[in-house]
Amino acid sequence: MKCIILCGGKGSRLAEETKTIPKPMVKIGGTPIVVHIIKYLKYYGFEKIILATGYKSQIIKNYFKKNKYKNILTVYTGKESLTGGRLLRLKKHLDKDENFLLTYGDGLTNVNIDKLKKFHYKHKKIATVTAVNPPVRFGELELRNHRVLKFAEKKQISKNWISGGYFIFKKKIFEYLKNDKTILETSPMKKLTDSNNLLAFKHNGFWQCMDTLREKKLLEELWKKNKAPWRIDK
Repeated sequence: MKCIILCGGKGSRLAEETKTIPKPMVKIGGTPIVVHIIKYLKYYGFEKIILATGYKSQIIKNYFKKNKYKNILTVYTGKESLTGGRLLRLKKHLDKDENFLLTYGDGLTNVNIDKLKKFHYKHKKIATVTAVNPPVRFGELELRNHRVLKFAEKKQISKNWISGGYFIFKKKIFEYLKNDKTILETSPMKKLTDSNNLLAFKHNGFWQCMDTLREKKLLEELWKKNKAPWRIDK
């Protein structure tokens, strides 16, 4: 199974860092956050990883070329493309794969990806999303058992599950993507939800995105104290 990491956004809410570098290259413990993600994925056996770049894409490309990472493909997916558009541009790289994993280049977790894959294969839906329940809310998922009844991205709420990224999709997801302006988390998710083709894999462990400087500092502290749940080289 291949994996796509979305690395193209501008990261404007982390402008202190992203004025000069793309958000996936912001460092946690001296290492770009996207490298932390890649190491975690490789621990679960992912060898072919595609980085969907956009904003300051050359910095990402140069880093992985310089450090000679194997089986890491950086693909420029447009400066202004939205999440669904970036995925659509990668269709040709996935046409031989029935299922693939997609995540974002700014979030860390200790989700058991083997269990996530097993759940996805068992239920045979087009899409599976990892549902998390952290103290800070970003996008609401309304669930009935494992069925997703509602997917509302980035709305402040007081309770409930949210999307933690780490999707697994069948190739049929491309039928739900129109162009560069498609936002993966809106219309495609609503259509999948309405057709009962989106299920949630519940993860009760650690998950944290890095949208703000405060969140970056939180992740830094976990790393410095050797309490980083995503760390697999202890």
